[in-house]
Amino acid sequence: MKKIILSTLLAAALGASEYNYEISPMVGYVFPNAAQDLKNHSVIGAEMQFNKFDLPVKPELSVLFSRADYENSPLDTDIFRSALNGIYEFQNSDNITPFVKAGLGYETMSEHQYDNHDSVFVDAGAGIKVALTKQIALKLEAIEMFKHNNSAWDNNLLFMAGINFAFGEKAQPMPPEETPPAASKPEPQAKPEAVKIVPVVVTTILVPAPAVDSDKDGVYDDFDKCPDTPSHFQVDKNGCPLKKTLHLHFFFDSTYIDQTGASEVSAFAAYMKENPTYKAILVGHTDSIGEVEYNKKLSLKRANAVKAMLIKEGVTADRLQTDGEGESMPIATNEIEKGRLENRRIEIELCK
Repeated sequence: MKKIILSTLLAAALGASEYNYEISPMVGYVFPNAAQDLKNHSVIGAEMQFNKFDLPVKPELSVLFSRADYENSPLDTDIFRSALNGIYEFQNSDNITPFVKAGLGYETMSEHQYDNHDSVFVDAGAGIKVALTKQIALKLEAIEMFKHNNSAWDNNLLFMAGINFAFGEKAQPMPPEETPPAASKPEPQAKPEAVKIVPVVVTTILVPAPAVDSDKDGVYDDFDKCPDTPSHFQVDKNGCPLKKTLHLHFFFDSTYIDQTGASEVSAFAAYMKENPTYKAILVGHTDSIGEVEYNKKLSLKRANAVKAMLIKEGVTADRLQTDGEGESMPIATNEIEKGRLENRRIEIELCK
């Protein structure tokens, strides 16, 4: 149970958005409590969400305007509402993000009648974002607003829809650079002694040529049956490839592969076309954030995404299989972002 709660909180704090800010122009409709003596009316406004800080609850600022008519009165009134809310998002798919929200606001009215007056209000609601592109989503939400008028509480039920725009992409952490070892100081040279001329007998000694490992796979060329194996492959005792790891650095809860990762996939596709006797099993892996079964499905989606890229590069589909191991085989710690980034990877097993 602890793991489920911790995974949910980490997912909201670290992976809910790859962008620092979201802004949403909104339109909607308000159903006031009958005690307010206001008719149902439309509303327009905007909401801005801040994701820059890695917090489980994201702050949101909203500003809304509407014009309403009073019941049994010729008067109408302009209503301005501003609120500061906290947003909690649930990550359950690549395309749909449910969320809940709650907060505090202030409402002003240009015309006061039937005990309606300017007042603080509290609100609570829920909604979803449906991704249309990587940075644009459809946003739907329902909010209940509670306001104290004199001795009674009034409430307004608000339904809104809008388009959510995300911008200000977050920087991805870079691995630390290794510091080269300091150059050692040369030892002081001993003072040369006087030269003595001594007769020398020359003897020819045959020295074997140094062993060479051209493809840098740990097996010398004299014993290497696969001398053209690319670097970063695991090989058997004969120097033939067994496994390769593609560190594609998937974004959290995503199958998206950036240009650097696409270049690595293209290089592997070239090797498969040059060696048509090999077949490959693409095994996807994830970090430990989220449910075990969901991560297993996500890892298979990532493997299938790489398979599609290889097929597009000219590798036939009958030479490729996919599998997903989820979070079960980490190669780094999942306690920090750098380790989780390493664990989101594709491993390739080669066979003939």
